[in-house]
Amino acid sequence: MSTTSLRYGSIVTTSLPYAEAIERAKSLLKDEGFGVLCEIDVAKTLKEKIGVDFRPYVILGACNPQFAHQVLAQEGHVGLLLPCNVVVQREANGTVVSAVDALAMLSVVGKPELEPIAREVNARLARVLERIAGA
Repeated sequence: MSTTSLRYGSIVTTSLPYAEAIERAKSLLKDEGFGVLCEIDVAKTLKEKIGVDFRPYVILGACNPQFAHQVLAQEGHVGLLLPCNVVVQREANGTVVSAVDALAMLSVVGKPELEPIAREVNARLARVLERIAGA
């Protein structure tokens, strides 16, 4: 598996077809303790709202209730940075899945005590990406 890292997330390519990758991502997130709170079909929304064609692109808003509670208890406004987004999109080289870097996102809060939680969230999201890339 080849993972590309950004300052704000990680990206993998999977051999799964687009629709199957979405379902697999949801299932793997569930296995790691995340629920999908929202699913935004960006291509559909852009077409409906501004008449623009866009590649298949879905944002899954994933939340682990235990971790969300822990960070919200320490910093009430951190909800501005939640949930953890996972993106599934079709690109020229196939289906691509990416996940936010929770440590990067929470670093803007400036509370080092949140780092262990962010690291655990990242570890779980990394396992999701590893498993979907190996599918």
